[in-house]
Amino acid sequence: SWEFPAHPGFFGNSELPIPIFQTLFQSPDEGWQVFTSAQAPDGKCLCTAVIPVQGSCSRDLRSLQLRQLLEKVQNISQSMEVLDLRTFRDLQYVRNTEALMKGLDSRLRVASEGHKALNARSFQDLKEKMRELLPLLPVLEQYKADSRLIVHLKDEVRNLSGILLAIQEEMGAYDYEELQQRVLLLEARLHACLQKLGCGKLTGVSNPITIRASGSRFGSWMTDTMTPSTDSRVWYMDGYYKGRRVLEFRSLTDFVSGQNFVQHLLPHPWAGTGHVVFNGSLYYNKFQSNVAVRYHFRSRSVLVQRSLAGAGYNNTFPYSWGGFSDIDFMVDENGLWAVYTTNQNAGNIVVSRVDPHTLEVLRSWDTGYPKRSAGESFMICGILYVTNSHLAGAKIYFAYHTNTSSYEYTDIPFHNQYSHISMLDYNPRERVLYTWNNGHQVIYNVTLFHVINTAGEL
Repeated sequence: SWEFPAHPGFFGNSELPIPIFQTLFQSPDEGWQVFTSAQAPDGKCLCTAVIPVQGSCSRDLRSLQLRQLLEKVQNISQSMEVLDLRTFRDLQYVRNTEALMKGLDSRLRVASEGHKALNARSFQDLKEKMRELLPLLPVLEQYKADSRLIVHLKDEVRNLSGILLAIQEEMGAYDYEELQQRVLLLEARLHACLQKLGCGKLTGVSNPITIRASGSRFGSWMTDTMTPSTDSRVWYMDGYYKGRRVLEFRSLTDFVSGQNFVQHLLPHPWAGTGHVVFNGSLYYNKFQSNVAVRYHFRSRSVLVQRSLAGAGYNNTFPYSWGGFSDIDFMVDENGLWAVYTTNQNAGNIVVSRVDPHTLEVLRSWDTGYPKRSAGESFMICGILYVTNSHLAGAKIYFAYHTNTSSYEYTDIPFHNQYSHISMLDYNPRERVLYTWNNGHQVIYNVTLFHVINTAGEL
């Protein structure tokens, strides 16, 4: 398949640009590539050409490698910023809780010394409260240690970025392999830090961060949700109806600029926008059916497809915005899920755990929430969160806990900046929400409250 450079107005066009002369040389990597040609009024031939990806000089190759390494470090830096934002409110809560606990401990000591002035019931209540809070102490200490680690990691990223920028000016001064190992080690430490924070309950969503404005009103975009993963590719699927073309960008930077992408042409068209990429495979709903499809990007083939028994399709049970959004795939810390509904469930949202290899349904829950009244939904830590609208003024209104098979109504503000959301998914690797909002690709940071039980576990 062809890899195309940036093309003006490309995302508004349904066809890929076709080169008139594919290349002047045998291999695209060996010479200039001509993509368009035309004749000017004075008779001259005008051509648009692209310089080779790499030249014959090893210095050019090293420059390319270092540039890619620098992009990787910049991606880590972005992840650090997300981690900082995500933990800030949690750490504030922890500091406040620590002060409350110390105050309670002081009161308890005073009460113990002068317990004759207290009646037995009051003293016992105070003692029980303190006992319930005791498991928080080691967790609070861990939070403080994690916050110091985040600061240390940020310093390392900053130093490494400085070295890489300097190396671009003085080629060959450092060993590339050594730098690459430092980057990989830093990335592994970052992922470990993210994972240590564990699962939690959603308490807040940040203001939207617009990454790009492209495509039609409806669509889907995503990165791999597998944790841990060093894959920084971005996938882009414009439209909700009978689409087959998936664009794969090398990185978020390339996605923003519209460069360095390849095309996958799916053997079966998709329905809706509820697609997800998990461990190198795309999971999506086959058009005009309730069939789930697993498409593997590397082999460019369908590995498995299976019907979701009884699941509605073809706008039978979509979200409130329609768009054939009957079946919505999503991934969280617990794995792959499918959200849909059936006639048997009277149109209420069904959440199913799905085996990512076989697409078999492992277990299902009836949430009791009517799917046609939902704007969109997403999973975090085994909890399904549902918005009450896809339009402006939406909020996260309902949460279903699969671990306890119970639900609650929530009131979490959700700023819908462009007034029409047609895709909303959580990425457990990055701990952010990915959104397609009226032709804009947007992300939200999330704040998770880490629920702690009396055994002191997260």
